Amino acid sequence: MRATIEFFLNGERVSVPAAEGARTVLPWLREARRLTGTKEGCAEGDCGACTAVVSEPRPGGTVHLPVNTCVLFLGALDGRALTTVEALKGAHPVQRAMVDCHGSQCGFCTPGFVMSLYAHYRSGGSAERPALCDALAGNLCRCTGYAPILAAGETMSRYPAPAETDPPFEQLPQTSLASRQFSAPRTLDELLAALDEGATLLGGGTDLALAVTKAHRDLDRLVYLGNVKELKAISDQPNALEIGGAVTYAEAQGALARLHPDIGELVRRFGGAQVRACATLAGNIANASPIGDGMPVLLALDAMLVLQKGAETRHARLARFYTGYRKTLLQPGELIRAIRVPKLAPGARFAAYKLSKRFDQDISAVCAAFHVHGGKARFGFGGMAATPARARQAEAAYAKGVEAACTALASDFSPVSDPRASAWYRIRAAQSLLRKFHAGASPRALLELAP
Repeated sequence: MRATIEFFLNGERVSVPAAEGARTVLPWLREARRLTGTKEGCAEGDCGACTAVVSEPRPGGTVHLPVNTCVLFLGALDGRALTTVEALKGAHPVQRAMVDCHGSQCGFCTPGFVMSLYAHYRSGGSAERPALCDALAGNLCRCTGYAPILAAGETMSRYPAPAETDPPFEQLPQTSLASRQFSAPRTLDELLAALDEGATLLGGGTDLALAVTKAHRDLDRLVYLGNVKELKAISDQPNALEIGGAVTYAEAQGALARLHPDIGELVRRFGGAQVRACATLAGNIANASPIGDGMPVLLALDAMLVLQKGAETRHARLARFYTGYRKTLLQPGELIRAIRVPKLAPGARFAAYKLSKRFDQDISAVCAAFHVHGGKARFGFGGMAATPARARQAEAAYAKGVEAACTALASDFSPVSDPRASAWYRIRAAQSLLRKFHAGASPRALLELAP
């Protein structure tokens, strides 16, 4: 065990006391390291102005991931490398392309765009427009300068490639990090020993970090799950996909897409690349948000959670996991060890839809998933109630026809009005999505038919 966070920052090995692990990275960069190229725009992981790149070793080679440093905890960098815009020195192909294509207007968002493109460049991403749009979906520009930025992404690979090497990760300690304020265990046994009823579990932190950046709380006793090997596995079983409690959306995206293309499309719209690189499926479940986009799909597929506290494990269906607004069955000191997602049976019908004001990087007004097989229907909804929930009356009525199910749906939910949508809109939209599923329309059918 050790009490220092060890990582590389722009090629330099850095050691930080573990007591600072609950500090978010952005203010540490700007205040402690005077690296002011990384900007604060929203402090909630929405605008991308603070984007930097985290690199980490994996069995297939080093991966380079864009992250929002405003909602990334310093302790999560342990064993990894962080690259900020200062490391590119102005001569990198990404920056040269941005200059030549006039990709900067006021300039405030530019470092974030540069670093998102840099992560795409280092990952060997495609220069095709759809891939670039996905790579930049987590970056917002108040000057509406997207066209020249996309042009920069299309041309950056044409410049001479610089000599770039991966950091010597083998020089970093492979032992667990432990202090009273922040712990990062490496094995499940160490994790279970570190947990107590006063500890706060940290997955990706994309929701939890807002307690620091918005509520200005000091978080004590954080236990980070991202280094626990047993929680990072994805197991493809004959009838189900089992996803470990520390697996990120980026890591799970391919496996989830193979269950059904609609699931892959929904995950693609889950935040931006920066959010998916950090956010975990288990964390999305545990924070109990009524608008968590992963929940409708999991409810429609009747997902099962594996919960663990100490040596004891138990199973809970997601449909019974939520007990109220932001409340779950989780006991103090208990964690979601894994999520078991059943595979679709042959002949099953399934669809998932998301409605939001922006196509990318936006919170759902309504999110829905529909699953019908063997005369049995399961409909999962988000944004319609205090928790993600099944539409049980509509499910029962579906055998009588889609209009009967739509009528019953209005009895299943009494949604609220908020800045994202009115209650009237939510009910009507949910009914329309059910009709769309019944008609066999894909999530993007209208876009595909547009001239």
